[in-house]
Amino acid sequence: MRTHFIAIGGSAMHNLALALHDKGYKITGSDDAIFEPSRTRLEKKGLLPVEMGWFPEKITADIEAVILGMHAKADNPELLKAQELGLKIYSYPEFLYEQSKNKTRVVIGGSHGKTTITSMILHVMHYNNIAVDYMVGAQLEGFDTMVHLTEENDFIVLEGDEYLSSPMDRRPKFHLYQPNIALISGIAWDHINVFPTYENYVEQFEIFIDKITNGGILVYNEDDAEVKRVAEAATNPIRKLPYQTPNYTVQNGVTLLETPEGPMPIEVFGAHNLNNLAGAKWICQNMGVDEADFYEAIASFKGASKRLEKIAENGKNVAYKDFAHSPSKVAATTKAVKEQYPDKTLIACLELHTYSSLNAEFLKEYEGALDHADVAVVFYSPDAVKIKQLEEVSYEQIAKAFNREDLIIYTNPAAFKEYLFHLKYDTEGVALLLMSSGNYGGLNFDEVKTLI
Repeated sequence: MRTHFIAIGGSAMHNLALALHDKGYKITGSDDAIFEPSRTRLEKKGLLPVEMGWFPEKITADIEAVILGMHAKADNPELLKAQELGLKIYSYPEFLYEQSKNKTRVVIGGSHGKTTITSMILHVMHYNNIAVDYMVGAQLEGFDTMVHLTEENDFIVLEGDEYLSSPMDRRPKFHLYQPNIALISGIAWDHINVFPTYENYVEQFEIFIDKITNGGILVYNEDDAEVKRVAEAATNPIRKLPYQTPNYTVQNGVTLLETPEGPMPIEVFGAHNLNNLAGAKWICQNMGVDEADFYEAIASFKGASKRLEKIAENGKNVAYKDFAHSPSKVAATTKAVKEQYPDKTLIACLELHTYSSLNAEFLKEYEGALDHADVAVVFYSPDAVKIKQLEEVSYEQIAKAFNREDLIIYTNPAAFKEYLFHLKYDTEGVALLLMSSGNYGGLNFDEVKTLI
């Protein structure tokens, strides 16, 4: 099947291109800029465009599917040519649904925890030699690509993002998958550039539940009041399976999960991750993995890339980086690290980087998010505010939003880096937590490793 990608270089798009190439499809693609690791990975498979840019002449009548990335604009020359020829044009999630129409679709949704829960499920399946198709939002240990598609596998596990499908299709991605088995981990207002009100955002999850196939299953986190309300209000003919955070203890920096066989040491930590684990367990059991096999497998799960990822440790200090950026994620991650290392000084650094976090009105959602940190630091780049064409956010607005008198605020990348590099790591035990979906204006995380 001849398939052309418009904006092939994106994280999700290039992984789908690689997956289809491995499946035997003939793949072509274009983009105006492709960065690492996409560039090398595409080049290795012979899929890297010869030159950057958009070339309408690449779009010919024999193309059976055109896949449109979020990066492509509605006036893209290749898209216009595809429309002129009447070719079948898919958004990324539409095409994934086409590939999985005859499979049992397992979709993991929620404002937070999606990647981790999907990763946990895939780890358990891999450990138990159960082959499944999948799409996940992070590179996982033991998996070559973030997307895997076959003809023969019975299940496909999909990370269900609530963001828009494509420039032409304004529906959230997870509305297109029509799950047989669905999970909702949490609901906390996000993507305010697309969903301007909290009610509008919550409505997307109500629609997601309504899209579950008749007789399907909804696994939901009843510790989250909004999730519980939305799940219990749903009237479509589905089974509902609630889960909650399991019992656990922390001893000498090791988290012990309570199981029917007694306390079991696990690699991940924090109440939010234990809650994620409980959701993953329900899903795996509904995919045919019994409880004992789940526990055996999950004991060796180390976490998804950039999700509470330990980057350095010595006898005294430890450093983590985490993708956390929304208020609920920041609060959960900060609390988790302090709970895991109660005797260390927790220095929590948060970069405000997304549209939502740099919005003056949304900032108040961060109140209390860094309260579990001994030292709380916020970094944001005024340049990022300008690039995103947002109203300027002031130092005073940030200080007021977090409602913490000792909050340290940096706007200069060099000054923030100097602060990190002059902390007294040698004289006291420090837990350094770097939370961002960016890189603090160019911080090299490998250099941070040398500090610990």
